[in-house]
Amino acid sequence: MNMWPRSIRLQMICGLVLLEALSIGLYTVVLVRQQMHNVQLHASQRLVYEASSMAIQAREAMIQQRPGWVGLSVTMMGEGPTVAQAKVTDPAGHVLFISPGEPESNPLTAEELAQIPQLHHDEPRIFVFGNDRWEAVRPIYTGTDLRGYAWVEYNKALAQNQMRSIERDTLIFGGIWIGSSTLLVLLIFTSFTRPLRLLHRSTRELMRAPENTSSFPLPVKVHNEVGELMEAFNGMVASIGEQRAGLNDTLSLLDSMLANAPIGLAFFDRNCRFVRVNQVFASLTGVSVNRHLGRTLTDLLPAPVATQLEAAVLRVFIEQEAVRNQEFSGNNDTGGRSWTWLASAYPVLTTPRAVRWVGVIVLDATERKRAEDALRRAEKLAVTGRLAASIAHEINNPLEAITNLLYLLGNFCQLQEPASNYVSMAEYEVRRMTEIAQQTLRFYRQSTSPGRARLAELLDSVLNLYQGRLHALNIQTERRYDPHVELNCFSGEIRQVVANLVGNSIDACQTGGHIVVKARRSRSWRSPDVSGVRFTVADDGCGMDSEVRQHAFEAFYTTKDVTGTGLGLWISLEIIEKHRGEIRVHSRITERGKSSGTVFQFFIPDLPEASVLPGAAPEASGD
Repeated sequence: MNMWPRSIRLQMICGLVLLEALSIGLYTVVLVRQQMHNVQLHASQRLVYEASSMAIQAREAMIQQRPGWVGLSVTMMGEGPTVAQAKVTDPAGHVLFISPGEPESNPLTAEELAQIPQLHHDEPRIFVFGNDRWEAVRPIYTGTDLRGYAWVEYNKALAQNQMRSIERDTLIFGGIWIGSSTLLVLLIFTSFTRPLRLLHRSTRELMRAPENTSSFPLPVKVHNEVGELMEAFNGMVASIGEQRAGLNDTLSLLDSMLANAPIGLAFFDRNCRFVRVNQVFASLTGVSVNRHLGRTLTDLLPAPVATQLEAAVLRVFIEQEAVRNQEFSGNNDTGGRSWTWLASAYPVLTTPRAVRWVGVIVLDATERKRAEDALRRAEKLAVTGRLAASIAHEINNPLEAITNLLYLLGNFCQLQEPASNYVSMAEYEVRRMTEIAQQTLRFYRQSTSPGRARLAELLDSVLNLYQGRLHALNIQTERRYDPHVELNCFSGEIRQVVANLVGNSIDACQTGGHIVVKARRSRSWRSPDVSGVRFTVADDGCGMDSEVRQHAFEAFYTTKDVTGTGLGLWISLEIIEKHRGEIRVHSRITERGKSSGTVFQFFIPDLPEASVLPGAAPEASGD
């Protein structure tokens, strides 16, 4: 781990402290060594002096035959502060006097005895023995006779105390010196580091919130290089603020255009990864905006479409020219509905010859294509309706002639059984053909003004029209309406609404299903004081889920694939709103213990005069 501080101030202080500590340490070592040398020199001289002094005193006492003075001299020498031990021995090395201690318990050591043969006549000798013990010895002569030796051992503790005192004084001086130097450096650097800290803090705030420049310009209180640096920084921030303001305006404009454009926009890099998309494009793919970024086309789109669109993007990167109006088609994974996109790709240049990204504009042409297909189917249906009306009109005359001939044949030819029965059956079938032709004409010919319509006849005509399909699918029908109920309405349009609902019920039912058609006097759901007729078409078919119910009345929305136009319920809603009515739908898909089915109910007010005005929007709910 790097323990060196990152702050310049702390680095300078630490460096200064380290330098001064090394200098003082070196000075202390030199001083201690010099003092140790001086102490050793003084100790040697003192030992020589003390040993010589005690030898002279002992010689004088021996000459005067006063051995007690020798012991007194040893005792006095042993009391000296620099003497650890003083003693006098005979020429053989036996201790005669010693201070402190007793002669018998303090004999000479082997190192001391080894020094005796090395002594010269009346010359002192200093030697070191044992645990760094210093001792001086000098022979005691009276005339030419060797009477013994004077021994003086140096008090080492005194020298150690002196060295400790020197070290302590040196450390105190060094601490005072380092502290005063550090304080001085701290005061000097504070004048530099305070504006630098302000500059550093302001820089971090600017990095964290570039748009917040409330703390700028920084106050310049020093007139040196740091002050010039702060003034330059203030100028840089002001320049960046001006550039950011212009850039933010441009980005806001581009973001607004990207977000609110009614077309899908996407940008890709050279690896065909999404760089940016808008919400419209995300809605087209069914994936959130954030999940697009960094992913490729093959990750989000069906393989054929992704391959074609990727080829277009790579082509723009290579040729640096736009690719326009390419059509892509596919199916949704959930509903299986088809969709169509119209896409164009263009290069995004950062330099005149470098394509940085490729932008793709996607227009959802699904509804337009469906509208075109629906209009074509509607035109075909209109032509078919006109043709059917023409055919129905043309066959009316032959049918009338056949009816007359059968009447004459049955009443005037005196036919026998079973010929008369055959004639009756032929009359019945001809009347049925005539009724079908008249119903076909009723669907095509729309009255220009409302009138009183007998609902029983209107509903019967619709059910009779679907009788063939009902019989083929073995679907049971239940008719619940009063034959005397009348309603002021456009009968052809109401017949068309009922026909659309019954046709949808037949498509929803399986073989052996059940359909109920009802009509009765009732009142409006929204305004109970408005009376009219409530129509009900119910079946036990497959039912509708919530998504289908939500879009059921939208134009061109269908679940019948190629067999449906998606216009039936939309037209029915327009007719009901034209009659100032309202419609509701309830549907349920098969669940555990519950059957499926759909119920359509619409209310038509019985007004004196039908007013072609917009009505209420449909209300859909599911059971």
